[in-house]
Formats: sequence, structure tokens, C-alpha cells
Amino acid sequence: MTATAPTRRWVTSHDVDLAVDERGPSDAPTVVLVHGYPDTSAVWAPVAERLADRYHVVTYDVRGAGASGAPEGRGGYTLDLLVDDLAAVVDAVSPDRERKVHLVGHDWGSIQGWEAVTTEPLAGRVASYTSISGPGLDHVAHWVRARLHRPTPRHLGQLLRQGMRSWYIGAFHLPGTTLVWRAGGARHIHHTLVRLGELPKGSEPAATLARDGALGLNLYRANVLRRATRPAERRTDVPVQLIVPDGDRYVTPALLDDTARWAPNLWRRDVPGRHWLPRTAPDHLAAWIAELVDHVESGEATDPPSLRRLRADAAPVVVVTGAGSGIGRQTALSFAERGATVIAADIDGDAAARTALLCRDLGAAAVYHQVDVGDADAMEALAKSVEQDHGGTDVVVNNAGIGMAGPMLDTTANDWERILRVNLWGVIHGSRLFGRQMAARGDGGHIVNVASAAAFTPSRGYPAYATTKAAVLMLSECLRAELSGVGIGVSAICPGIVNTGIVTTTRFVGVTDGEQARRQQATKRLYSLRGYGPERVAEAIVRAVDRDKPVVPVTIEARFGRALSRLSPRLSRRLARLDPTGRI
Repeated sequence: MTATAPTRRWVTSHDVDLAVDERGPSDAPTVVLVHGYPDTSAVWAPVAERLADRYHVVTYDVRGAGASGAPEGRGGYTLDLLVDDLAAVVDAVSPDRERKVHLVGHDWGSIQGWEAVTTEPLAGRVASYTSISGPGLDHVAHWVRARLHRPTPRHLGQLLRQGMRSWYIGAFHLPGTTLVWRAGGARHIHHTLVRLGELPKGSEPAATLARDGALGLNLYRANVLRRATRPAERRTDVPVQLIVPDGDRYVTPALLDDTARWAPNLWRRDVPGRHWLPRTAPDHLAAWIAELVDHVESGEATDPPSLRRLRADAAPVVVVTGAGSGIGRQTALSFAERGATVIAADIDGDAAARTALLCRDLGAAAVYHQVDVGDADAMEALAKSVEQDHGGTDVVVNNAGIGMAGPMLDTTANDWERILRVNLWGVIHGSRLFGRQMAARGDGGHIVNVASAAAFTPSRGYPAYATTKAAVLMLSECLRAELSGVGIGVSAICPGIVNTGIVTTTRFVGVTDGEQARRQQATKRLYSLRGYGPERVAEAIVRAVDRDKPVVPVTIEARFGRALSRLSPRLSRRLARLDPTGRI
């Protein structure tokens, strides 16, 4: 990507000269990016460069920051003056009042943005608003009051967590804080943020940071207490996109939970990341901004699938393979009971259709696909269909599998190809294709791979099956490590003896057809006596997603096998010499 050199102009507002930079074609839709504290417009440079090939991108140093002038005293930093500044910039860069601009704010720039879209100076001038890590101050005050009015444990917990993250606001009201910024604290604060991962490694503080930090304290001193004690009812009909980093050290995701009350035309995107997304995730942030801008500019009345999934009332999208029966069907139903949109996939199309119908009977949206998970092209077609029709998936459960028992020396090459194709390649295809979509989208997700207690419980009775499930477990562990930095969870579910249809289709190698049928029926009776149903595994899968668990043994024998493999591998190997199939 080639950096686009900005063109600078100066705009005067209330006797303060504002340094305004423009990139991109002037006849394209205008996107105005407003920075926070203690930043300058330079914080937006990576995002602006990614947008400038398609949009007219405007950034500016707010009053008291960077190259812009500074007013005298804290009275010059009130939100109404900041909004007047923004209005002056908009009028200068987009003088045609019929052409609305798209506003984006981060941190204090977002606080200014909320003020702008809920007050008169910019009424009718804003086409869309993307807010990142900065709620409206009046909205925060109402949020606090609502929770104090109903002091449930959940509400009190939210207040406590946000209060702990907002400690700095009180410190910023202390007179000595100005001296800290002026006396060399700026560089120390910047380097601390780099060490904490808030800013990219190697980034250097702005030359004006000490001045910007000291003067910018007036933003808090001129506005926070006044809005906290006398909040207004501030609403907007402007289309609003909330981008909420789950690892923000200053703004908890819960603080934005009431936003739909003030902005009913709302999309909310919860994403992995820290506070300074403009610096740490410019590619994704530019894509999210562009997605909303393009939708609003298109004039389409209905959301595209990629945005529809971000509505407050949107259901999470869950793909389940092997959904035609057993654990897969029960997993689909468990997610449907929780309001998810279910995509039921199975090699048996009729069985998948039945699962989708059962999900719809529970009030959930559901569709089915006939898919052979071992077929790379078929799985790629499934992934593309889910992306086009639903905007992608939030959860994928790679559950499809087959059973196989009998000595390794009697297992033919065709047997190995068959079980590897379904049990391992099916998981590889589902993890790779849907994981890639989740990573490209940038707002997280979860991959569930159904392994087995056989993954860590060796036995001479099922070497092929255990090998595939051990591979699934290790794949899941490796994938979890790989995707941890992009907010995608990965869980391996390891059931023990569960009464599902897989036992009647398990292939016993090295025996006659008559013996094959006898052993399948005998195994079915044993599993029925065990009485552990697939619905209990499905509940474990849902919990694993909710709690982001890495490995979940299900059933007491699975937990015992997991513990034994860790505490006494020697005993585990001795037990592996027993042949469970010989007792059938």
C-alpha cells in the first residue's frame, strides 16, 4: 500500500485555527475521522491511507492538540465548542450541504461525535456515525443512574468494573496532573502503553505529546462533572455503528449496552482488541468503516448480511456438521433453543432437513445443506454460501465423524482413507475455511471440534479411530494458539461413551459381514445401558463456547482417562493392552 500524502488547509473556529488534512478524491463520499485524547490526527494515518483510494478522507487536530491552536482556560474545551469546530471543518471540506459526511470518532473524538449527532450544529449533515471506545457523556450518566436505580448483583458488578477502569478521570481533575505531563511524564506514559500492548511496538510519542496531554486535561475538567450531574436526553436517528473492543482498559463493553435507547438505527460490532484500534487494527477498522459507508451511500433499505448480523436483535449464526443425528442434531437444537440461526449440514440431506425443521419448531431460523465434509470443494461451497447468505458464522461445530474398531494390522488402506477423510479432513476443512472467514472479518468467533476420549485413552481395540481423534485434539490445541490473537476461540470436545447412532455404523475391521452386524448390535446394547445421551454433550459444547474452554472431557470415563493420561501414562498404556471389542 502506498501512503497518500495529505493536503493541509486551515479552518478557524471561535478564534482557534484548526489544522485540517485531506486525502483522496474530493468528489468521493467524505469520511471525517476525529481523534481522541491525548492523540493528534496522526493516530488516524494508517486508517486514512487505507480509505483514501475510495473516499475523501478528512482528519484534523482538535483544539489544543498537535498543530492546531489552543484556547485559554478550561472554558474553551466544552463540548459545544468542540462540535462547533467539527461543524466548521465539515462546512469547509464539504460545502455542499446536500452531501452528508460520514463521521468516525475514537475516544474523545467519539464523545464529540455523539454530541455532534445529537445536537443542532450538524443536524442533517451526518450520513453515518462510527463510534469507537467513546460513549456519549450524557449516555454514561443515564447508564450509571439506571444501574443505581436497580442495584442487582449484575448491575453493581458492571458499575464496579467500569469504576475501576475509570480511575484516571478522578486523577485528571487533580492540579498536579498537568505538571506530570509537562515534566516528562508524557514519554513515560507513551512507553508504558507500548509495553502494555495498547500501542504498536516501536511507535514513538508525538513531538507535541507533553503539551497535548497537559492541555487536553481540560476536556475532562470542562465536561465530565457537568454532564454527570445534569445529563440530557440525547437521541439520534443517524445510522450508528458501535465498535467495541473486548480488551479495552478504559471502556467496558457493558457501558455501551444501553446505546440502542439513544440510537435505534444501530449496529454493534464486538471485536477483539485494545483501546487504540486505529493504531493496532487499521486494516479491519478501515474495512468496518467502509462497510457502513457503502451501505448508507447505496441507499438500500435492507442491511446486507454482513451488517444484518450486527443488529441488536440479530441471532448468532451457528454451523453444525454431522447435524443429521446424535450429538450434531442435539447441538443444533441446543443452539436453536438459545435463539441462534442454525445451519445444519450432513451427508444425509433428509436427516439434515429434519434437524432444521426441529430447530424451526423451537422458533429459530434454520436451513440445511447436504455436504460431505471430506470433500474440500463441497465444504468450500458451504462456507461461501454461509458468508453470502448470513454474513459469516459466529460458531462452527465440526462434529461429523464415523467409528472404526479392530486391529491396526487388519485395517486396510481404504479403511484408513475413509476414516481420515471424515474424522480428520472434515475437521481440517471446517476449521480452515470458517476460521479464515472469521479472521478476515475481524470480530471474533468460535470453532468447536468434536474429538473423543479416545484422543487421550489409547486402546488396541480402536487404533484408527483414536488416531484421528488424537489428531483433532492436537489440531484444536495448535489452532487455539494460532487464533488467540484475533479473538477466535477453539474448543476440543472429548466425549466418552455416548449413546448415539454412530455405534450402529461403526466398522469392525477383519471380521465377516455376519460378525460385523452382531458386534454393531452388541455395541448398541452396551451404549444403551450406559444411558448417556447426546443432549448432555450438546450442553457441554454450548458451555465451552460461552466460557471459551480449550478441552472439555465429557462423561466420567472421559475425565478419568484424561487425568490418567497425565498422572500415570504407564498405567494408561497397560490398560491399552485390554481389548474392549473382544468382550462384545
